[in-house]
Amino acid sequence: MGLDIDLVLVAADNTQEASDATVYAVAIADRYDADLHLLHVTDQRIVRGLESGDLAADAVAKRMQWITARARQAVPEGSETTVRESSAPGFSQDRLGRTPGGVILDAAEHLEADFLVVPRVTPDGSTDEVLGKAATYVLEYAEQPVLSV
Repeated sequence: MGLDIDLVLVAADNTQEASDATVYAVAIADRYDADLHLLHVTDQRIVRGLESGDLAADAVAKRMQWITARARQAVPEGSETTVRESSAPGFSQDRLGRTPGGVILDAAEHLEADFLVVPRVTPDGSTDEVLGKAATYVLEYAEQPVLSV
């Protein structure tokens, strides 16, 4: 009995590792003739940087666009995989329980995703970046199969 996968959800946090994870997600989506949804999770540092003016919105948007473009370029020619995207803040000052892991699982439920891909390791090999920490949460609580890269 094989897996029935119609939608793969991949989380991205504007890091190279997240971009690399999209390539794995595309391969899974293509293998199962599934679609791909790229969820850009905006961490607290980015939101605060945008609010304070320390980060330019166009720079953040360009990074998101770069990750999306990389995912679309990874789709093999002739594949029926479509790539869609959305973004969500990974935290809330109003809801203390809103965490990046929870955001990913909520999106997976809302989108009815069948498979999740989350980046786990950061450039220095640690797991302390936003999605690195979220990966552990997602691995523990997801109802779907999860690939953590």
